[in-house]
Amino acid sequence: MIFSFDLLAEALIFGVLLGCFYAAVSIGLSVSFGLLDVPHVAHPAVMVLGSYATYVIASYGIDPIVAGVLLMPAFFVVGVLLYRFYYESFEKRGTEAGVRGLAFFFGVAFIVEIGLILVFGVDQRSVEAAYIGSSLELGDYRIPYRMLVAFGVALVLTFALTVYLSKTFTGRAIKAVAQDEPALRLMGANPVRIKQWAFGIATGVSALAGAMLIIVGPVEPAMDRVYIGRTFCVVVLAGLGSMTGTLISGLILGIAESIVLMFFGASWAPAVAFGLLLVVLGIRPQGLFGR
Repeated sequence: MIFSFDLLAEALIFGVLLGCFYAAVSIGLSVSFGLLDVPHVAHPAVMVLGSYATYVIASYGIDPIVAGVLLMPAFFVVGVLLYRFYYESFEKRGTEAGVRGLAFFFGVAFIVEIGLILVFGVDQRSVEAAYIGSSLELGDYRIPYRMLVAFGVALVLTFALTVYLSKTFTGRAIKAVAQDEPALRLMGANPVRIKQWAFGIATGVSALAGAMLIIVGPVEPAMDRVYIGRTFCVVVLAGLGSMTGTLISGLILGIAESIVLMFFGASWAPAVAFGLLLVVLGIRPQGLFGR
């Protein structure tokens, strides 16, 4: 293998775009797992469900990103109901809530996957848009517009959630709820309702993440298994609950994976996320920007 600065530059450009995409699909998990301590391993499955819902709406001629935005309120309601069921069944009882909750969300992931197979089959699905399949030419480099769209949406999501969590009472309550519930009650906030609201936001964001997922490439019902390691790697690397950290960690993973892909082959790329996850857990368990 001969080292090439052109290949390295191409890997860095693609890595930045890929990293922003990883950040965008992980930001919902950063809220549910990072801020609420809910073992939401079904997050990638919910995201894939959002991809298929986007596919259905986009079949009527609606832009996929617009479809994702339209789906967010419905997914928000689903998230609120899902958390309420989780709370009443596991968290409220207190004993072994984490282990049982983990099994519950694994069950949700399997139900979503099997449901998608029954309705849509195992074939891959994709959408059409003016920016899918075309590229921006910058000298010798060609940058896919679909990745630029993911880049832009990731920045908007990160900025919007950062402002919401920092500047509003509900946002600050979401950041505090997993740390000190009694103090939050003294401030006049109901921790359960705050968590419901936050989990609804995390699930609503997953709808938009699903729209980006199907823009980047075709989807299939079992695709959640591909992203479960990557999304948890981004959230843990960032430090639980850090929105800005999620973006930076997504960039780190995207660039590292792109370099490995470019110089060592596609077979090594999936191992990057798990390698980074093990290194971070061993050296700095609280993550790069953790509390």
